[in-house]
Amino acid sequence: MLKRTRDNVKGNRCGARPDTSYVSIFDNLHFIRALHRFGGQKRATSKVKLRIIPPMTFLAIDIGNTRLKWAMYDAPHPGAALMAHGAEFLEHIERLAEGPWSKLPAPTRMLGCVVAGETARRRVHDQMELMVGWDLEPKWVVPSTQEAGVTNGYEMPLRLGADRWVAMIGARHHILQRGPERPLIVVMVGTAVTVDALDTHGNFLGGLILPGHGIMLRALESGTAGLHVPTGSVTPFPKNTSDALTSGGTYAIAGAVERMYQHLYLHCSMEPACVMAGGAGWKMVPSMTRPFELVDNLIFEGLLVMAKERWK
Repeated sequence: MLKRTRDNVKGNRCGARPDTSYVSIFDNLHFIRALHRFGGQKRATSKVKLRIIPPMTFLAIDIGNTRLKWAMYDAPHPGAALMAHGAEFLEHIERLAEGPWSKLPAPTRMLGCVVAGETARRRVHDQMELMVGWDLEPKWVVPSTQEAGVTNGYEMPLRLGADRWVAMIGARHHILQRGPERPLIVVMVGTAVTVDALDTHGNFLGGLILPGHGIMLRALESGTAGLHVPTGSVTPFPKNTSDALTSGGTYAIAGAVERMYQHLYLHCSMEPACVMAGGAGWKMVPSMTRPFELVDNLIFEGLLVMAKERWK
């Protein structure tokens, strides 16, 4: 879950609207001292007005297969302060305008990522139109051939899932902030699981798609008699059906990551970094065979990187 960062700026940047676009700073001691150097006490006691630039708040939206997640930042670029965040199941999208969004300042920029389809996106648009003062045009990510240092190697770039594209951009930026370029595996563990590979230069080489834990279990329950059992635990040697099902699904995902790791290592002759995200990523922590970093807000990191490129 995203953690709220402590607001380190008062007033306008946290959403409060000033009563006037001008403020007096004649009583600022440092300012007075500076004016003394240019003309004495009389000038220093004059009222000087500075124009306040309205904050450029940024709303990031991630519409997945199960939930909508959103986050409000104080600027559209990486490192911006998190002002508020939340999540709703898709069936509860209509609660946004009268619920959590009702307390937000009006965003000046918005960028979203959607995999749940056009209907979910239209429902979000409807909620935004209900917000008084929200005068902005919603923007949604469409995968391209190249953006923010990542080159799309998909045979049909537009067919790549928007969430995978954003996650790869966010993961590459995340790694470059911590060291030099290196090959990278990006794992998203949610309703579905994706395992994507980028080379040292940010070229997307390809990736895997496989069912998430829930889909695997439901498929076995519906297609096999006698497997309607409670969720089990992951163990090296399962001795009951519940543990066998849970362990099998977890090891299937871990095995896919391990296989992609080996492919990428051979291709680049360098050990890849591995970044994992998604609502069920934490389930994989004890079962991974390679070092990896779990990044809970990877989609939002990617949206911030893309926002910086689009609104320089």
